[in-house]
Amino acid sequence: MSALSPEALVTLDGITDHQRLRTRRIASVLGNRLGSSALDYTVAHHLLEGAEHAARARDADRLNWCRNATVRDLTHLSADPHIVLSPRPVDLLRSEISETAYYLVGPDTSPAPPEARDLVRAALASATEHGFGTLLTQHAPVICLLNRRRLDETLHSWALTRLPGTVFTDYTAHPEILARDLVHEAAHNWLNDALAAYDISLPAEVTFFSPWRGTRRSVFGFLHACWAFSLTVQYAREARRSTTGAVLPLLDAHLRQQAVQFAAAAECLDQALLYVSANEIRDRIGRAVGKVVSLA
Repeated sequence: MSALSPEALVTLDGITDHQRLRTRRIASVLGNRLGSSALDYTVAHHLLEGAEHAARARDADRLNWCRNATVRDLTHLSADPHIVLSPRPVDLLRSEISETAYYLVGPDTSPAPPEARDLVRAALASATEHGFGTLLTQHAPVICLLNRRRLDETLHSWALTRLPGTVFTDYTAHPEILARDLVHEAAHNWLNDALAAYDISLPAEVTFFSPWRGTRRSVFGFLHACWAFSLTVQYAREARRSTTGAVLPLLDAHLRQQAVQFAAAAECLDQALLYVSANEIRDRIGRAVGKVVSLA
């Protein structure tokens, strides 16, 4: 099985169609005029969730804003073509849509500080240089920077199925580390969209051992890990070639750790992929993991 470039791996026409259809449906429910870009798709889900929150809280002003806002109303938050946010811990939400904290764009959302936007721009430039610009434009158009950490501290990042296209992540002062984590979470968003676009339902009762979690996980969780970490490894391999200083040993340690994880996971991949009925998705996951394993 020949390797595909990162750009080719994440190019899938069905996803674009899915995003546009979903955006039109949300716009119809809200009654507003959203466009057809990936950013519109992502913002649409913020507005939909925000409208539900506002309705439950009987907040007529916020509900009205969510029903009428468009991407054009959010240009003050932009680091084109992305929206960059730095929500305070007190502004993070928890509800039935997620076990983890999240944030919704609203009428009172403030722009991220200039240094945060500059860091994101540098991270996006690094990701684009190494072939992941399309992935981040299409599947991470809204970036929420959370806690600034040192290089030796644990970084947490996540994405939510209910807020596709949004990435929540801790960060350091180094754009290569931020780019790595953005690639990882955008990959999760890509796979969620791909499965939805091709109407694929994976059996929850079938499990495989995931070396990343050290426990058995559903087909969904196992394949998500294989896909997201395979793209992370591909980015890190390329980024380390032009990286110096303290970031280089961190990327090298990441690659060594992932080589061990993929060696343990690869033997189950073919069996897990049998549950993916769409050739387009099965082929891309297989190629991405195969590239990682072959070069380990």
